Amino acid sequence: MSLSWMPRADRLNALPPYVFARLDELKAKAREQGLDLIDLGMGNPDGMAPQPVIDGAIAALQKPQTHGYPPFEGTASFREAITAWYRRCYRVDLDPSSEALPLIGSKEGLGHLALAYINPGDVVLVPSPSYPAHFRGPLIAGADLYPLILSAEKDWLIDLNSIPENVAKAAKILYFNYPNNPTTATAPRAFFEEIIKWATHYEIMLVHDLCYAELAFDGYQPTSLLEIPGGKEIGVEFHTLSKTYNMAGWRVGFVVGNGEIIQGLRTLKTNLDYGIFSAVQAAAETALNLPDSYIKTVQERYQTRRDFLIKGLGELGWNIKPSQATMYLWVPCPTNTNSTDFALDVLEKTGIVFTPGNAFGEGGEGYVRISLIADCDLLGEALNRLKQAGIYYK
Repeated sequence: MSLSWMPRADRLNALPPYVFARLDELKAKAREQGLDLIDLGMGNPDGMAPQPVIDGAIAALQKPQTHGYPPFEGTASFREAITAWYRRCYRVDLDPSSEALPLIGSKEGLGHLALAYINPGDVVLVPSPSYPAHFRGPLIAGADLYPLILSAEKDWLIDLNSIPENVAKAAKILYFNYPNNPTTATAPRAFFEEIIKWATHYEIMLVHDLCYAELAFDGYQPTSLLEIPGGKEIGVEFHTLSKTYNMAGWRVGFVVGNGEIIQGLRTLKTNLDYGIFSAVQAAAETALNLPDSYIKTVQERYQTRRDFLIKGLGELGWNIKPSQATMYLWVPCPTNTNSTDFALDVLEKTGIVFTPGNAFGEGGEGYVRISLIADCDLLGEALNRLKQAGIYYK
């Protein structure tokens, strides 16, 4: 029976197709055709969460009080672990009762923040390319998006001087993230100082996504928005345990920063969800307290994969500058090939899944994102398939 008399809400019709859902469809079709897939498309870490994290969840499961509804604002011990982590990593002091809020993954929080603060027609600044939740949440909320086109020539940094005065005056929120997904770009401390000064002048809320805080290489240390004077007065910062701690399926993250902004998000969430299962919060608390040796092991794992894949792609004609952070490579498509066609061509000929850059916005056209979510043996197999299929950069 057709439900043509039951149209979807305009907010859904305004959304472009979600590329990762489309990729799932293409992968399923490829498997039906017998292709042996090597999926380097999503940022889905391989392997299990660390054993202490699993043990922490098991221990929590044995406690009867764990199984009731969790507090709306998260458990006190998890919030304290979050603020202690910020103090240890960035020398930032936060009030765990008002400046930290656990989330059902950072994607949920980013989207709900948009619903909490954006009215239809509000101007929201979003880099292009960017993580889809940065523009899809505002679109669902009815925002008037103004894309900030990033470029290799400017090292994929936001050019604040390119934003027209009338747009800056009208804008309400600016979403951004460094280390950057998908471009892997990093921003110097001076950039954060400049954007805080700029946003303060125009009274624009800053929403910074720091989900790759620990995945940094070659001695690089990412910057927190909150460690810069004025940052907490104008914005918030999101983080997730999905990447560093292999907890993607656990759905746990958090937001920290300006207490008033966080209170608005908390108010919305109390009307839409009951928070994170307390056992997951206990496990996340354990993760944030793991020793630095664990973080070093994770960094070495991704750096080794980065170097291996860059070297192999170099033999196929690509000249890729080593990224200082994230779990990706941002790779240009061969000349005169758009990102969707190139990704589909690679999938059909080799069974390797890349994410087309235009999935992250118009500024991502001409690139694909490759996730470092396989060990070097499997990455080596991927490189062999590319070579056998005659896929080179030219």
